[in-house]
Amino acid sequence: MKYGLLFERFLNPERISMPDFDVDFCYEHRQDVIDYVSEKYGHDHVSQIITFGTMAAKMVIRDVARVLDVPYSEADSLAKMIPNELHITIGKALEQNKELKDRYDTDEMVKKVLDVAMALEGMPRQASTHACRGGYYQRPS
Repeated sequence: MKYGLLFERFLNPERISMPDFDVDFCYEHRQDVIDYVSEKYGHDHVSQIITFGTMAAKMVIRDVARVLDVPYSEADSLAKMIPNELHITIGKALEQNKELKDRYDTDEMVKKVLDVAMALEGMPRQASTHACRGGYYQRPS
């Protein structure tokens, strides 16, 4: 406010929830900041944020192929047939790539890998603490 910056995203009459803050700190002193905020506002008002990595098309094909003992070269070949497109799914790739569709229709191993991969696609693969983020939450009175 001292510099006339706009904060409408955080403080405006239409906002239903209380604003939070998140900040990036060097990993060397991040815990110091978390400890300070926890002590100042109470441990029950401070949290770190979890992030979930999900199984995207290429990754899930490689993972499934590895579990099914499919040779790496074959798994890599299948994964590379998935277009480099944001939010692409295996189903969309089958519609867009005739060679992938033909292999799916004629090769039992490819069909098995892709069927299992499609069943797992989008599921969480790992969870971790969101890098450099934390939040302060004020409970409504």
